[in-house]
Amino acid sequence: MKIRHPEKINKPINPIKKKPKWIKSKLLNSKEFFLTKSIVNQHKLKTVCQEANCPNITECWSKRHATFLIMGEICTRACAFCDVTTGKPKPLNPMEPLKIASAIKKLNLKHAVITSVDRDDLIDGGANHFFKVIIATKKQNPETTIEVLTPDFLRKGESYKKVIEAQPDVFNHNIETVPGLYRKVRPGSRYFSSVELLKNAKKIDKNIFTKSGLMVGLGENKDEIIQVLDDLRSAEVDFLTIGQYLQPSSKHHPLHRYYNPEEFEELKSIAESKGFLLVSSSPLTRSSYHADEDFFKLKKNRTNQTNAQSIS
Repeated sequence: MKIRHPEKINKPINPIKKKPKWIKSKLLNSKEFFLTKSIVNQHKLKTVCQEANCPNITECWSKRHATFLIMGEICTRACAFCDVTTGKPKPLNPMEPLKIASAIKKLNLKHAVITSVDRDDLIDGGANHFFKVIIATKKQNPETTIEVLTPDFLRKGESYKKVIEAQPDVFNHNIETVPGLYRKVRPGSRYFSSVELLKNAKKIDKNIFTKSGLMVGLGENKDEIIQVLDDLRSAEVDFLTIGQYLQPSSKHHPLHRYYNPEEFEELKSIAESKGFLLVSSSPLTRSSYHADEDFFKLKKNRTNQTNAQSIS
């Protein structure tokens, strides 16, 4: 039985605010969109694009970009911002790594993004399954770069090291919001554990790109955002995404306000001044939005930075 956010059933309804004119997803009902859909369905795969009701799904799938959701579509946590189903997950599918690898090959992806639900029921939080998916993908797609968006592996010891052992090109873990809102927005997570995870990933492999994402509009203030930026830079995070929180339903955490495009530009400027290699900041920015294009910008920016340091 699937249960969606059981802790919110008896809470007051949070009305959804009308979206401003600058939040408008691109509707591209092209042949490529339906090709992507058919490949995902054919392999009986899950994508975060569908499960989390991403506003960019039509645009991304029209470019054959899909973010694969592994280990099922049922999450063991109930984050107040998320539209993924909460409940008791099914056992892992041992064929999933091969299915993911095959779908990536058929889509001819140059850059693949792989994420998962939280699997607190597994002794390693699913780290070994991530490892298998990455290795299978590399075997069938040796030229494809791989980005993983992982859970926090909270209370799973050093299991996260198994993911890094598989050598993904990008290790992403979203910080999501400011520490003061964690108890309300991410009650099953711990802010400083997430920061530490990103810090340790970089310590283990200096060549890996680390990445994190932040939502705004949940009730945070500017000073709190800047503190998060400083914490992430202290952890040597390379790439930051900043996007607008869009309240999925009246049972989810209430939207405090919409940020306008100028505010996103200001946040981008502040983040860049902190030293991030790349910052993507806009109302519709999401972790995997334009991930392939951004990866190649990251590589270029790192090369430029290295060259500048060698000259100086």
